Amino acid sequence: MPAIDFTARLAWFDRHLGGLQAAGAIILCAVDASDRVIGFATIDPATGEMDQLAVAPDAFGNGVAPALLAEVKRRAPGFVKLSVNRDNPRAVRFYEREGFRVVGAGVNPGSGLDISHMEWP
Repeated sequence: MPAIDFTARLAWFDRHLGGLQAAGAIILCAVDASDRVIGFATIDPATGEMDQLAVAPDAFGNGVAPALLAEVKRRAPGFVKLSVNRDNPRAVRFYEREGFRVVGAGVNPGSGLDISHMEWP
């Protein structure tokens, strides 16, 4: 997502993850052989809401995202719902391959970007 200045959003992101965790979400991390975090996902097992799934670019294609998503599904209450930026076709295709379907559309209140709401199963 080159249009998003992730460095500028770091303080917000730290607060956001803390808020998710305080509300009951679980933060799952994937690490490589040297214990470097190469991906993470969040899931609220009470609501099925997956707020985040991210993989380091140098770990793309190594099975990290499917492994994280499998663990998200395992910890979810039988369903997972998420929102994805529509202008991130790689992510949209990934979720579709993983069995998600688009159930709505909207605008991300933080970034102003168009999003698709997706659900599994």
